[in-house]
Amino acid sequence: MRVRPRSALIIVIVAAAAFAGALYARRSSEVVERRPPAEAAVPVVAATVARKDAPIVIRALGTVQSIQTVNVQSRVNGQVMQAFFKQGQAVKKGDPLFLIDPRPYQAALDQAQAQLEHDQALVAEAKTDLTRYQKLETENSIAQQKTQDQAFVVQQDEGTVKLDQANVENAKLNLEYAHIDSPVTGVAGVMAVDPGNYVGAGAGATLVTINQISPIYVTFPVPQTELSEVSAAQKKAPLDVSALSQDGKTLGEGKLTFINNQVVATTGTVALYATFPNDNEALWPGEFVTVDLAVGMRKDALTAPVESVMSGPEGDYVYTISADNIARRVPVLVAARQNGLAVFTKGVSAGERVVVNGQYNLANGVKVAIEPPKAAASAAR
Repeated sequence: MRVRPRSALIIVIVAAAAFAGALYARRSSEVVERRPPAEAAVPVVAATVARKDAPIVIRALGTVQSIQTVNVQSRVNGQVMQAFFKQGQAVKKGDPLFLIDPRPYQAALDQAQAQLEHDQALVAEAKTDLTRYQKLETENSIAQQKTQDQAFVVQQDEGTVKLDQANVENAKLNLEYAHIDSPVTGVAGVMAVDPGNYVGAGAGATLVTINQISPIYVTFPVPQTELSEVSAAQKKAPLDVSALSQDGKTLGEGKLTFINNQVVATTGTVALYATFPNDNEALWPGEFVTVDLAVGMRKDALTAPVESVMSGPEGDYVYTISADNIARRVPVLVAARQNGLAVFTKGVSAGERVVVNGQYNLANGVKVAIEPPKAAASAAR
C-alpha cells in the first residue's frame, strides 16, 4: 500500500514527540535521583556564658627601660692598659672594668708622701724650738717676741703639713681612678675604647655603657581620662602590672612604681613606670611590650572565651545557640578582652551557649551540632 506524504510527516512528528517525552522522563528521574539530601547541621564548639569576677585592665604599649644606665668615663688622663670584661658580660658593682696606666699617679703619690714627711719633720723641729723658747722666756733669758715668732713658725709649718696631706689624698684618688670599676650591677655593652688608646679625663669619651637589668622599669602611657582612676587605686596599694610579648606570652609580673608628674599635652597621656624583678632577664632595655595594668575588679561579670566574639561592620557579635541547636547572631557590647576571656556588658546572659569555633560556617538560623573541640576541629579541616 502506498503511504501519502502528509501521513508520513505526521507519523514522524508523533515518533519524535514520543522520543522526546521518553528522554525528558529519563532525565527527570535522574534529577530526582541526584537531588542532594537535606542540609546537614554545622559542627561547632560551644561554651557557656558564666558570671565571674574579672579584673579591670588597662592595656597599653610599653617600653622596657633600665633603672640605671651609666656611661663609664675616665676621670684621669692616660693610656688604657687593660680591660677586665667582655662585651655583653654581666658585671657586679665594684667589678674591675679598665686599668689606666697607673705609673704616673703612683709616682705622684710617692712624691706627695715624701713632701708630707719632710714637712712633718719641720713641724716637729719648730715645736721643739717653741718649747725651748717658752722655757727660756720664763727665765727671762730671751725676749718675748722671739717666742711669739717661733709660735707663728709652728702654725705655718702645720698649715704646710695640712696642704701636704691634701696632696697625698688627691694623689691617692688619682691612683684609685686609674682603676675603673663598675659603678652598678648590670650588663656591659659595646666596648667603645680598646686597650692601647689614650683617654682624657672629662673628655666625654664613653668607655662602655652599663645597663641595670634586674630589676628593670617598664614605662607606658595611659590616657589622661583614666589618670584619676589609676591614681586612686595606686594610693590604696601598688597596682599589679603584666608585661606580655607580641604573641601574648607573659614575660614578667611587676608593680606600678610611680606616675609621672606631668601630662604630655600633645598626646593627652601620662607616663607610668612599673618595676619588674626580671630575675629571668626576659625583659631587655629598649624592648616593646604589651602592658596590662589591673586597676580594679568587676564583680560577677558576664564572661565567655574571647574566641566567641566576632567583629563586623556594625560592631561585635556572637552566635548564641538555642535549646533546639539553632544559631542566632546577636550583637554584643564587649567591655574588655583579657586573659582569654571577653567581658560583656550587653547582648548575652549567664547560662547561654555561644559558639567559640566554627562561626565562619554559620549564618543566622542555621542548625548546629555541638562537638568536642578536637572533633569539631577535624570536621572543619
